[in-house]
Amino acid sequence: MRRILRLAGLPVAALLAMATPASAETLREALESAYQTNPTLAGARAGQRATDETVPIARANGLPDFGITGAYSENVNNDAQSVGYDRLLNGRASLSVPLYTGGAVRNSVRAAQSRVKAGQDNLRGVESDVFTAVVAVYMDVLRDTAIVGLNRNQVDVLKTNLEATRDRFEVGDLTRTDVAQSEARLAIAQSQLEGAEAQLIASRERYVQWVGHAPTALAQPPELPNLPADSDAAVAVALEQNPDLAAVKKLVDAARYDVGTARSSRLPKVQAVADDSYSHFLDSLGAGVPPQSRNAITAGVQLSIPIFQGGAAGAQIRQAQARSGQVMEQMIEAERGVIAQTRSAYASWRAARAVIVSSEKAVSANTLSLEGVRAENSVGNRSILDILNAEQELLNAKVLLVSAQRSAYVAGFSLLSAMGRAEARDLGLDGGALYDPNVNFERVRGKIWDWSNDPEPKAQSTRTVDTPAQNPDIAP
Repeated sequence: MRRILRLAGLPVAALLAMATPASAETLREALESAYQTNPTLAGARAGQRATDETVPIARANGLPDFGITGAYSENVNNDAQSVGYDRLLNGRASLSVPLYTGGAVRNSVRAAQSRVKAGQDNLRGVESDVFTAVVAVYMDVLRDTAIVGLNRNQVDVLKTNLEATRDRFEVGDLTRTDVAQSEARLAIAQSQLEGAEAQLIASRERYVQWVGHAPTALAQPPELPNLPADSDAAVAVALEQNPDLAAVKKLVDAARYDVGTARSSRLPKVQAVADDSYSHFLDSLGAGVPPQSRNAITAGVQLSIPIFQGGAAGAQIRQAQARSGQVMEQMIEAERGVIAQTRSAYASWRAARAVIVSSEKAVSANTLSLEGVRAENSVGNRSILDILNAEQELLNAKVLLVSAQRSAYVAGFSLLSAMGRAEARDLGLDGGALYDPNVNFERVRGKIWDWSNDPEPKAQSTRTVDTPAQNPDIAP
């Protein structure tokens, strides 16, 4: 507790940079690897870039539209001279400039911009979720490695006990029942070891899945900083900074703009138009019939006033209003979820810390108990079963301790995640500049050239197909 309080004023980045053995992979390095190579995060970034393009698409509806068409035709059966030419070459250039759209373009652009901002907050949430998963698998590997070590030690101890029990049975100091009890406990311990090794393999495979490479020796993680004093303080921060809640609030704005866009469908539209058409009959009008070409240029203003659209406009408005109401309810739902998540994570963190304290006392007490039982057994006051029970209780206490340590750390990081404080910008990751989604948005938002496109996409994340299957081996 005192150590946590001393570290509480340090930023996460400073804690992740604390010195660790050079041969061990740190939590900071695991987070950096996931940040650069995780496909969930890379896919979310690509999806956000696609969302960025909705703004120039919406803005294009308010910009001039210019096009050229051309055609060549021949009259293959013109015996009746129903038309006065045999061949015709046509060309036409048309220009239209929207002058007034009833607010459709303005509201569409604002809705798209709001969704871009919501997407950026969603990307923050994906970062936080990925980092929380990485922390969980990192701690899982540490916990399961420790549990495998404890179970292997228990098997070794029980083997030694069994040999000693058999020796004492041979000299008549113990009974066959004592030997059978020792054999049974060893068999149980060996089966527990098999289960622990399988769990370690599963945790290592999940580590590969999230981090992108197999875990080596993992360093103990640093203490988590700036954890709140109570759940109310945590909730207050979460309501201000949680990325998922921030995203749905911006979607409420977007839905409100969608209603304005729908209302524009029953308002007048005004646009300036210009048209230049050219026709050439390719000397097919007959000799001495001029001219062989014609040209016409028109320009003006076009007004369209919707009078009756079969109820479509009203339905579109009501639909947009209903969806706006839906998003409002989703915002309240998200707010409820953030409150529940934050309070639950805080309770889990506090409970796990209490379990750590109790487990440390249990380990200390069971260690003394085992020493006493062994000493009393040597003078005949305790049975072999008493020793076996004491050894099992000590093992259980140690397993509970390492499990509680894992649970406390993961719950603490989940609490930071719910509070909006477990993203790349909070962790101060190395390995290059952090990904800024706003850079791409600013790059594309004003583009109006139809022939502007990006290079063909390539996968940014790393594959793990060549990573060998994990095993339960642990370093001495």
